[in-house]
Amino acid sequence: MIVIQELSQFPALSHAVVTSGTFDGVHVGHQKILSKLTEAARQNNGQSVVITYWPHPRTVLNPNDDSLRLLSTIEERIEALRQYGVDYLLLLPFTKEFAQLSSEEYIQKILINTIRTKKLVIGYDHRFGKNREGGFDYLQANAQRYGFEVEEIPRQDVDAVGVSSSKIRTALERGDVDTAARYLGRPYSLTGTVVQGKQLGRTLGYPTANLEPREKLKLVPAQGIYAVRVQTPAGPYKGMLSIGTNPTVQGDRQTIEVNLFDFDADLYGQEITLLFIAYLRPEEKFSGLEELTQQLHQDKLAALQVLG
Repeated sequence: MIVIQELSQFPALSHAVVTSGTFDGVHVGHQKILSKLTEAARQNNGQSVVITYWPHPRTVLNPNDDSLRLLSTIEERIEALRQYGVDYLLLLPFTKEFAQLSSEEYIQKILINTIRTKKLVIGYDHRFGKNREGGFDYLQANAQRYGFEVEEIPRQDVDAVGVSSSKIRTALERGDVDTAARYLGRPYSLTGTVVQGKQLGRTLGYPTANLEPREKLKLVPAQGIYAVRVQTPAGPYKGMLSIGTNPTVQGDRQTIEVNLFDFDADLYGQEITLLFIAYLRPEEKFSGLEELTQQLHQDKLAALQVLG
């Protein structure tokens, strides 16, 4: 997949089949659109093109609203789109000026003049342009004038999938990583840098790597204990993860700490990725370190049983 960030650098294509959207999470609903996109491109010996935006439009249109949490960083989104066979990704910076483009200006400037679109594939009820004024009916009514075909994913196909980015966020916010994985088509992931912690786990026989997420808007699942797979520079490992405030030792802020099984090396300053496999239990306050250690032993056994 070729990633392009400047309209002026977009190449001349023989038969561009295009879709657009934020594609946060690249979930199974998005994957249905991408499948239609790549299939249509192959049928016409053409090229599949995805238009997406960064930063997320909500952060630009509502800068004072800090409630948005993303399912994927831009790097994760690019990699996911690559895996689903997209030929070209046009990554446009979303600015206040860009948001003022009318639907007609968007079509003329980007779809026609830049990409030379031959076919546009859009999801049900997809809107675009200033105030989301453009839609399928408008496109279909003007398709002949624009010189490209328009295909909308039918409502029944979208409803059959029954997934949205908001549903996935809701699942993760209650610790339901099973539902999130089913909607995403893969385990939810969180990438960050290993930073210095209090090193209490080491004294208990369960040393942890403390994670600082790469993207501050990336959604961190609900507090609790999880079974995870961990991708490290040294290779993949199994582990158990704690998200919470460590109430047994009167922690003062939320931390993300993972204990890697059968691992003994220094990861400080390195990036690792957590894959959320199962929620094991909520965070609890124990009577002391001895009871906490006993519970950590049980957590490891439970995690190993899940991870195989």
